[in-house]
Parts: sequence; C-alpha cells; structure tokens
Amino acid sequence: MGSHMNTPIRCLYTAFLALLLTITACSNGNDSPSTAEPPEVRGNAADATVSPASGGNGVALVFGHAAFDLAEVGYEQLEFFVEGTADAYTPVEPLTSDGKWTVSAFSPAFYKTRLIVNRPTDPDKFNGSVIVEWFNVSGGVDASPDWQHMHVELIRAGYAWVGVSAQAVGLAQLVCPTVGPGCRAAGDPLRYGSLMHPGDSYSYDIFSQAGQAIRNQAPLVLGGLVPQRVIAVGESQSAGRLTTYINAAHPVADVYDAFVVHSRSGAGSPLTQPPLAIVSTPSPTYFRDDLTDPVMVFTNENDAGAIAARQEDGPLYRLWEVAGTAHFDQYGLVQAQNDTGEPETVAQWFDTMRNPTSDPSAGFSCAAPINTGPATFVMRSLIHSLNSWLIDGTPPPSAARLETVSISPLVYKADAFGNVLGGIRTPAVDAPVARINGLGQPAGGTGVFCFLFGITVPFTDEQLSGLYQSHENFVSAWSAATQSALQGGFILKEDAKNIQAAADQSSILN
Repeated sequence: MGSHMNTPIRCLYTAFLALLLTITACSNGNDSPSTAEPPEVRGNAADATVSPASGGNGVALVFGHAAFDLAEVGYEQLEFFVEGTADAYTPVEPLTSDGKWTVSAFSPAFYKTRLIVNRPTDPDKFNGSVIVEWFNVSGGVDASPDWQHMHVELIRAGYAWVGVSAQAVGLAQLVCPTVGPGCRAAGDPLRYGSLMHPGDSYSYDIFSQAGQAIRNQAPLVLGGLVPQRVIAVGESQSAGRLTTYINAAHPVADVYDAFVVHSRSGAGSPLTQPPLAIVSTPSPTYFRDDLTDPVMVFTNENDAGAIAARQEDGPLYRLWEVAGTAHFDQYGLVQAQNDTGEPETVAQWFDTMRNPTSDPSAGFSCAAPINTGPATFVMRSLIHSLNSWLIDGTPPPSAARLETVSISPLVYKADAFGNVLGGIRTPAVDAPVARINGLGQPAGGTGVFCFLFGITVPFTDEQLSGLYQSHENFVSAWSAATQSALQGGFILKEDAKNIQAAADQSSILN
C-alpha cells in the first residue's frame, strides 16, 4: 500500500478485506457475497490513528447539513477523530499552468482533526462507493454543499458519505464557546478542544490520510462496509483545494479513485501558505493531461474563473457547464436540509421558480430573489455517471459549453428572456417559467456572499401566455425538454419523473 506497507502485510490486508466482503456483501447492493470483487488496494498516504469522537454535547457540528433524521432514510451519522503526522509539499520545479507538477514532502507536523460519516444502516443497501467531501470553510465554518446538492441520489443509491475537516478555520470554529468575534456559531470546546491543525499547507496530506483511513480502517469508520470506490468531492474554495490536490498531491498519495471539482476558480489554491512561505499556483491552472483517475468538473454560470480555465474533454476528464445555475442557490440554502427525496420536494423546487426569495436564511438577505436553478438534479446525475464510469468504464456524456460573448469580462449569449444559451440544458431553461441566471445579483444585500447566489425573475402571466398559450402547451414543452435532458444523461430517470409531475400539477396558465 505504499512505502509504509510491505508485501506480507499487503497480502494479509487484501485477504482481510476479501473476508469482510464475503461477510457483508457490500459491492453494489445487488451482487452476492460470493460474486463481489474485493476492492483495489491502493494509497501511499501515511496511516493515521482513528478513534470515535466523544465528549461534550455528543452532536457533530456541520453548518447547513441534514436537518431531518437520517434514520428516516435508513442512514446513521457517526463522528471520528483522526490524528497523525502530515507533510507539506514543496515544488521540485516551478508550478506551470499545465498542472503537471512534481512536489516533494517536507516540514512534517502533528495534526488532529475529525471525520463525519453518513452511512447506510443496512449493509445490503451499500453500493460500495464512498463520497469524501472536503468541507467548505468559506463561511468560517465546516459546511457540506456537495452533500446538500447530491444527498438525494446518495441516499437512494446507497452511497456512504464522509466529510473531512481538512482546513484550520473549520477546527477553530468548533472550539468557539459562544457566538462572538471570529465565532459564527457556538462550538463545543469539551468535545473538540483536543483538535489541532498546523495550517492549510498540510491540508492536502491530511485529506490523503483521511481517505487512506477510510480504506485501511473501514471496519471502524464504515462499520464493516467495504469500500470499492472512494471519490473525492469539493465545492468552491474546496474545489480550489482539489485542483491543487489533483495536480500535486494525488500523484504522490494515490488514495482516491475519482474527483468531482464543483465551482472551481481559475487558479488552484496555494500549495503552501503561512506560517510557511507562500507558493501560489498560476492562473489559469489547468488539470494535468496525464490524469490516472477520472475528474469531473461542474461549472455554474457565475464561475468566471472556471470558464477562463476551460479544457477540452479527454479520456479521464469531463467538464459540465450548466445553464441556469449559480455558484450556490435557493435549493442548497433552504430546501436541501429537509429534502428526504420525496416527490413533493421536486414540486416545491418548481414552485421556487415562481416564488423565489431574497431572504434565504434568518441571518441575511439579498437585494434580489436568488437563483432557483436545476443544479441539484444535474449534480445527482453527475455522481451517478462518475460512479458508473468507475464500475464499468462507461464514460459520462460530453456536454456543450455555455455560449459566451466574451470571457473577460464574462458575458453570455442569452435568449430573448435573458436565459443563457448553450451548456447543459434542462426544462428550467428550455421551457422556462422564469429568468434564472448565475450573474446579475445587484449590490445592496446584507449577505456577504449574495453575489454568488444569482437571480430569479419570474415571468409575468403575459409572458407565459405569449410563450405557451395554454397549460397543455406548457406541459408539452416542459415534457420535451425533460426527455431531452434525460436522454442526454444530464438528469436521472427518478428525477425526470418527478420534474414532469411538478409541471403537470402546476398552475401555469391553468
């Protein structure tokens, strides 16, 4: 398993995993114990020590996570502490835009952080894939935006999900005794007081060791579920971290089987930063063209840096640019926390396009109603496609690019109603009931991140009548657009059914 695992130990470990597999039957929820293949043994990251988290209030703290009881959907949540010695990386040669970087480890330091695990309680429901999310800390706390956008598909397909507190600011928030300067929410010092982070230069190796622990210590971390595939995901700031990770750390660590990079910027995150010397990455930073494992990039309309760093699809690379989407949206901010995957939640999403809000939380409001686009449905299809790519080698579909007038400044081609042309199409933009954009949020809101949330402008009754003339014509147009997205591989059958039902039952021209 790398330099730290010799051949006899590797063989014993493989045999142990195979034995577990015959007991738990976890390959994909359909294979029998006797037919499932043992997982690939991989990874060069150091072994970390994992222990169940304990003390304090006994409740794992993640901002904006599931507000519903996971037991209702057959899942359970556990928290673990993980500790060890992590390395920072220094470049062997100057970092170039092509991402083909060579780095070496230096300046080892002790760390202790945590993992949050959402796993199926029934081993037979586990599909063999573990999603490992690099917690986003842009808001000063650990947040899980990719869980929020993908969790409906993760639960219904039987994935395990692990969130990793890879960055220092997330740990700092956890030990806050009360709300105050530097403390967005009250933490739990009794539970988290022993955690320690040497700085974000070490975040890459910490993330590697977290993935290695999921593989090596699955009986503890996953409760006996045997991981066949371990997929890294991250959104926004975490996508910048993953960009650097893929180019620099992954060739060294070789822990993850695939990556989802969601709403990246034009450059990667710094390779090192204070208290170490700063080593920035070039802008644009492209993904290296000698990838050994699949990378899928999800780009929204206002991810200007990602548009500037576009690449052509390749044997192990796919770029999905999605029309009608923003960096984050009303579904992620409001609905996701309570969405257990019931059909009526899709009808609720449809209604947000007609009744958007500028006040997505009690803590802030924006100057205009925020984006109500279809990002969650495309994200669900993306993770399904990526998982299939790993299982049977079927690559995800390639997608058209969003149509631009200019990239700097970013200006899109749009239809007569202001919806952007090109990219991945869904009924939200091809049979629209509103203008839904990633750009366009005016200044003046009380939220510091409102500029990321896009806009929604519902069509007037006169506009709807001019477009469709009747409810039946609208439903027909919506159905055609839904079928097109389904056949293209950009929404899933389960979601297409509910998306269609939402239009059938709507009051549009009815």
